[in-house]
Amino acid sequence: MLGRSAFSRTGGFRPENLGQNALSLIGNIGFSLFVVGVLVFTIIAATYEPEDPLFHPSNKITTFLTSTSNATLKADDTVVKTGEDFMAANQTAFAAFINITDVENTDNGSDTNQLDCEVNNSSSIDCKDPEIFHLMMKATIEKFKDIHFYKFGKPISGEGDITCDMAWRYRPKDGKTAAFYKDYRRFVVEKSENCTFSVASIGDYHSGVNARKRKKNQKPGFEKNGKKSDDFSLPVVGEQVNDSLPVIESENAFKRGKYLIYVGGGDRCKSMNHYLWSFLCALGEAQYLNRTLVMDLTLCLSSIYTSSGQNEEGKDFRFYFDFEHLKEAASVLDQVQFWSDWEKWHKKNGLGLHLVEDFRLTPMKLSNVKETLIMRKFGSVEPDNYWYRVCEGETESAVQRPWHLVWKSRRLMELVSAIASKLNWDYDAVHIERGDKVINKDLWPNLDKDTSPSALLSSLQDKIEEGRNVYIATNEQDISIFDPLKDKYATHFLDEYKNLWDEGSEWYSDTMKLNGGNPVEFDGYMRASVDTEVFLRGKRQIETFNDLTNDCKDGAGTCNAASS
Repeated sequence: MLGRSAFSRTGGFRPENLGQNALSLIGNIGFSLFVVGVLVFTIIAATYEPEDPLFHPSNKITTFLTSTSNATLKADDTVVKTGEDFMAANQTAFAAFINITDVENTDNGSDTNQLDCEVNNSSSIDCKDPEIFHLMMKATIEKFKDIHFYKFGKPISGEGDITCDMAWRYRPKDGKTAAFYKDYRRFVVEKSENCTFSVASIGDYHSGVNARKRKKNQKPGFEKNGKKSDDFSLPVVGEQVNDSLPVIESENAFKRGKYLIYVGGGDRCKSMNHYLWSFLCALGEAQYLNRTLVMDLTLCLSSIYTSSGQNEEGKDFRFYFDFEHLKEAASVLDQVQFWSDWEKWHKKNGLGLHLVEDFRLTPMKLSNVKETLIMRKFGSVEPDNYWYRVCEGETESAVQRPWHLVWKSRRLMELVSAIASKLNWDYDAVHIERGDKVINKDLWPNLDKDTSPSALLSSLQDKIEEGRNVYIATNEQDISIFDPLKDKYATHFLDEYKNLWDEGSEWYSDTMKLNGGNPVEFDGYMRASVDTEVFLRGKRQIETFNDLTNDCKDGAGTCNAASS
């Protein structure tokens, strides 16, 4: 009777209860699996460190950071793209360049000139003489056949009696970037017995130092169609850079302002692409809120760019980006100066601070904040402490990243211009990626063989004409392995031009001033930037993984993924 009663209470084996029990058992198992899954996911989320610092990037950054081709340097994450990379190269089309036929012809063999010659037989040259000006312009246009000239400055005296310095603005005929370049050179002008003039020689790149600065009250130089190239909203490489820090002049001006600052976060010491993606989110929010962005001009350079292999603090924004353009085109302040002013004036004027510690609080919800300063404070848990998280989700359609405001450092681009000019802008370029990849035969089985001297000579013979200047951009430490290429080409490498950044150079002097009088290392990011930009200005551009080998850039089996 007892056993029967127990059996009846369970009801487990009654036929009418089998379906109900089965459903209950399945439900319990499903719930248990769900709990285990949540637990596993929580553990993974708490401990996972993503390879990609841009954890779950939006479609916009994926499109931006991925080249339309599989070009080695263009798609490489080493060198960041900036605003000028998106300007159309034909943006300069409205500015007519100067042909030799535009230069006024003068007859320096006339009877009048002969009479003047008899009266004044001085051997000194008057650089302000229009005849000398036109002669120098003609000689320049005839000598540099691979560039278009847009403006000439009036010549001024060089050193001695027979030299004149002249500056001009130009761009290469085959230029693929929307930018102008400035050069100034020293001319030796000879005067014959019958007082005719000729240009005996034109100096090296930037030799005409007296023509570098425009004099006060100096009349404009030769311009065509009355259009001044100073009006172009394009980078001009070669002009003096004024990237001094902006200052708020008065207490009244400070208290009338509205400011935004980002503090903390995990973006520091990440790749330059990551840094820029986050920085432009902050700048975009500041513009959306009509506030001045208070920015930290000191960067931490990721170990991927340093010779020490360690992250390095204390790098200046102005080493890598054009701060002059940024401060002229946007409202920004250096945080050191800002906090100094804040300390002096915020209590006296009752200036308020609005603290935001949740990146999910959108800029749209901050648009009515009245306090003088909005401070976004980011925590220590990655990736939720990345600045760019502010611009995700619904914010993505409201806040636009102002790419056009950030250009590459004109000091670095000056090095690019100097190298290209020394090659007369008439060279072909080859990128040869080797480094650690040639050791890993599993991922790159053919790279070492395909980039050997014999293979390169075979690959290049149908692509580059023998005898051409060839600039080789490479991460190979031992460039002597490329010596056999010298039999067919005039090869050039980045370190051939290290006098441009070594001690005593203008770059060395300028960056040392920015760095408080301390020398600045020409670091791995700078090297990659200059190497890449010189490569991209070659008339022909031969890529490692497009043109020299069938191996995939990111390793075996990734070719289709890279091109999709």
